[in-house]
Amino acid sequence: MPSHLPKSFSKPFLKVFHILEAVLLVAITLATLYAMIEEFMHVFTERRVLLTDILLMFIYLEVLAMVQQFVMNGKIPVRYPIYIAMMAIARYITLGMKELDAVPIVWLSLAAFVLAAATILIRVGHHYWPYVDDKTNQPDE
Repeated sequence: MPSHLPKSFSKPFLKVFHILEAVLLVAITLATLYAMIEEFMHVFTERRVLLTDILLMFIYLEVLAMVQQFVMNGKIPVRYPIYIAMMAIARYITLGMKELDAVPIVWLSLAAFVLAAATILIRVGHHYWPYVDDKTNQPDE
């Protein structure tokens, strides 16, 4: 749908918006890399690797994958934030296993299951009903 704003406003606004977007993507990348380095330093000083450390590194890896997808394609597949949410739930359960009662663990497990099922539904739906790019009339990858 075309914009109803005058081109004299839209062009500079979009240019500023793209610059801001690039700056924020660099900031997110640097913050994620910094957090990863801190986690590696923590593992190095503790001289042992726990499951929670590995799950946290996977979360950082997914954030970097989201940035990469956005830079390459200009969009982020919805399944990437779902992967991050599943990892966060798994890490939360792992961290609090001793302090959590059975009921919250069941609810958190159910939430992770719902997220996994949503991912499968999204993948199946994308396979059978792919998005079509309006400009090329080809399936969008």
